[in-house]
Amino acid sequence: MIVERVGESLRIESLAFADFRNYERFSLDGIGDLTIFVGPNAVGKTNVLEGIQLLTSASSFRHPQVSQLVREGADSARISMEVTDGNRRLSTALSLEPGKKKFTINGKAKGAADVRGVLPSVMFTPDDLELAKKSSSVKRDAVDDLGVQLTRNYYIVRRDYEKTIRYKNRLLRDEASRALVESINETLVTCGAQLFCYRAALFDRLVPHVARVYGDIAREGEAFSASYVPSWMKVAEGDVGTSVGEAPRERDVVRGIMAESLERFYGEERARRRSLIGPHNDQIGFALAGRDASVFASQGQQRSIVLAWKLAEVELTREVLGVSPVLLLDDVLSELDASRREMLVGFVTDDVQTFVTATDLDGFAGEMVERAQLVELPRSVSAPLTARPKVG
Repeated sequence: MIVERVGESLRIESLAFADFRNYERFSLDGIGDLTIFVGPNAVGKTNVLEGIQLLTSASSFRHPQVSQLVREGADSARISMEVTDGNRRLSTALSLEPGKKKFTINGKAKGAADVRGVLPSVMFTPDDLELAKKSSSVKRDAVDDLGVQLTRNYYIVRRDYEKTIRYKNRLLRDEASRALVESINETLVTCGAQLFCYRAALFDRLVPHVARVYGDIAREGEAFSASYVPSWMKVAEGDVGTSVGEAPRERDVVRGIMAESLERFYGEERARRRSLIGPHNDQIGFALAGRDASVFASQGQQRSIVLAWKLAEVELTREVLGVSPVLLLDDVLSELDASRREMLVGFVTDDVQTFVTATDLDGFAGEMVERAQLVELPRSVSAPLTARPKVG
């Protein structure tokens, strides 16, 4: 269950990196509503956004090893930010050593779960533009990555389920006894049913936002819809007409169905040596006018879907948490055509603190540049780097 709360939106006022990625030193003060990092490729613009994402969502879209986050030649790294809503002030920091991450808030040690949701973020990269045509696993991750920022329990249940499914798959590969597999199925049913219910509830709340925003973006007049088919429901290949609304939502009912399905498909799981039943194998599909968007939608339509999805994440975060997330746009404006870029820029002018990276300012509206803080990043980062806002 997602618990809603109301609060004032926090804003990032300053950032500081030490030996993080390619930066020996990086600091940025007096941060406003819109910051644009401009510089050539490979200068480290994306690394700045990754640092912000780590401090807000406690994760990175790159899924790096800790050692990859520490500058070559350094023993450790530290990134920090100061945030405020005008009444309270928080200092969040992340210390990184090989194999170890340590978060602090106002100097007190905190777990990653304590960081998520304080100041949530939504990341949008060029890779995300493939979301509409990628596999269900990518779509499931997109829903879950949002969910873990909205409630602590979502993260715990997802973590426990993923550990359980990895263990079960290892048992199946090793041809363990039926008794041992069935014993782990009991745990799988418990956390799997909970994860399904969490994900289904979030999916149900998110999709109407996506559909509305897509209607605002697209001019084709084709309605967006999405389906979520549980692993235990048999559907024809390519069919996205069965939605989660047709599956039960009650946790105890779902547990019963999962338990029965695990028994029924035990032989098939044995033969294929992997787990087939559970939310790790649920199917998510997008459709336009009832037709599978991964097959029939044009590239422009698919990109409109992804843009609508990301903006819907921002809207739902505000709806659930009562605060605006930080929006991180990594070189996506150059990937969008004029109309979609205009839609995204129009959204940025709202009350969402936004950080953008770009190789140049082509494609930015003049008024957007005028109100932004422009941070020019140099080509070379061999010397200590301190970037300051340069107001255009």
